[in-house]
Amino acid sequence: MGYEVEAPKYVRLAQTLQGRIEDGTYPPGTRVPSENQLVQAFGMSRPTVVRALELLKRDGWLESRQGYGTIVRGRPAGAEERERRGRDVLTRDESQTAGRLVQVGEVAVPVRVASALGLPKRAKALMRCLLVEEDGEAVELVSSYFPAGLVDGTDLASAEVLESGTRTHLETRKKVRFDHVTERVSARLPDATERELLDLPDGVPVLSVLVIACDASGQALQVSDVLLPADRQELEDTYRLN
Repeated sequence: MGYEVEAPKYVRLAQTLQGRIEDGTYPPGTRVPSENQLVQAFGMSRPTVVRALELLKRDGWLESRQGYGTIVRGRPAGAEERERRGRDVLTRDESQTAGRLVQVGEVAVPVRVASALGLPKRAKALMRCLLVEEDGEAVELVSSYFPAGLVDGTDLASAEVLESGTRTHLETRKKVRFDHVTERVSARLPDATERELLDLPDGVPVLSVLVIACDASGQALQVSDVLLPADRQELEDTYRLN
């Protein structure tokens, strides 16, 4: 079994603060808590807090105003473009996707997926595993898990490809409504099966994007683990220096 590399503390803090900006806890135009307040509230060191705030400023969520402190700017322009991965997973038409279904069936759910679905350890759920290819090369391995209560009355358990995205399929068949997505990115070494499917040399890690799609109440409707070969990924961001 592969292992995961947990995100640094300052990244996790930045993600928490970003979530509070998005849910309105810190509205645009208001000041975020001071460094001292954040140190006390989260039990983290001052350097960790400073790095988290600098990361959010760099990405456009916050800005510093002399004599006034750190101000919330709100959701930055272009954020939608950076968050296509989750939408792609939910809307991808399997019948129009280059690649193949690797596995469909009930499996023991990985711990991090079980946690996202609100299931106990070693619980089982339906999984659809899709290998996505471009120009004959494997580029993604997507394992999507669904709560048992959503499977009945759908074609999710069929070994045939869906002629729509899973979001459309579930919203049509089960009358549920997808509301928001949370993405968690980590890095780990693939297991033997994942390494073979993605055609990876020994020792090459994968990026794991855990896509948690929920309804308005926060109940997870689908959790997808998107594996990307780390040696074929490049993250790029351009920003101005103050």
